[in-house]
Amino acid sequence: MDSITQMALGASIAGAVAGKTLGRTALITGAALGTLPDLDVVLDYGSAVANFTQHRGFSHSLFVLIPLAIALAWSLWRWRPALGLQRWLALTMLVLVTHPILDSFTTYGTQLFWPLGGPIALSSIFIIDPLYTLPLLAGCLAFLLRPPATGAIAAGLALSILYLGWTLFAQQVISDRIQPALAEAGLQESRVLVQPMPFNTVLWRATALTEHDHVEIVTGFFDGNTPLNLEYFPRRPDLAQAVAEFPEAQRLEWFTRGFLDYRVAGNQITATDIRLGIPGAHPFTFVLAQQNGDALHPVNSSQKPRPPLDPQALGLLWARLTGEAPVICLADLATPAPGQSC
Repeated sequence: MDSITQMALGASIAGAVAGKTLGRTALITGAALGTLPDLDVVLDYGSAVANFTQHRGFSHSLFVLIPLAIALAWSLWRWRPALGLQRWLALTMLVLVTHPILDSFTTYGTQLFWPLGGPIALSSIFIIDPLYTLPLLAGCLAFLLRPPATGAIAAGLALSILYLGWTLFAQQVISDRIQPALAEAGLQESRVLVQPMPFNTVLWRATALTEHDHVEIVTGFFDGNTPLNLEYFPRRPDLAQAVAEFPEAQRLEWFTRGFLDYRVAGNQITATDIRLGIPGAHPFTFVLAQQNGDALHPVNSSQKPRPPLDPQALGLLWARLTGEAPVICLADLATPAPGQSC
């Protein structure tokens, strides 16, 4: 999730645990701890793919954060012994552990058990969702204005937890809705990713992956009986095979679970993470290899500039979310991707 959300969550937990003893200091401490795991973004791992796939790695691992929480609790207890070691431990443990757990509900991928296993991505909430964050901020604001308003803090936390539960329920409803359309199109055995469109959990996007295409479906809770629209985007399995032995391509395949689109750009082969963004405006495209004559050589990966969204994209998304536009093409929201059909 975004930094504001993580700070609000950390501040809320700290306020609930220690607000009556520490007052406003509890919120400041919780906010600082809540953003601590994301400081890994300042590290340079040597290439664009490494930076992309190492983010939310060791700094989000429970194997790292649990010992860190113990060490920080002891240090903070020495600073403010009035709270007691056990409550400091509850504060640091809850704040640090809930950060990566919340991140795992997004699509990016969180390596909760680094260095074991792969990234976890439940994909039930967008990285910025006001309906999750606002109750936390409201509780913190009430506390700051009239400390120690722990009741408001607890109410904000309760609402955020309920909303997170709603995202999982909504995701399952949408998954059930798209299954008949996928089966009718012969895609029932394809790998499918279901995730919310930006800033909400009313409008959802499903991506079905096949060897030669990826198929996009947008549907929402205000659609009624409107038939589902399937958009087809061609893939290049030959390019995937050409770079299959390159370590950075393998790393990307592992991190994205294969949701990649390979393209040729001049004499370069690129790979785009199609989980994030929308077709034509995916934010993460990496240069993996370079063609020299008949030979293909891996390169130290670099990231291509992010393509711009259509200035009218938010308006189109709002119209689609509210049901005013029963069908929109994802490709209409950005520079058209090659070969799309709607």
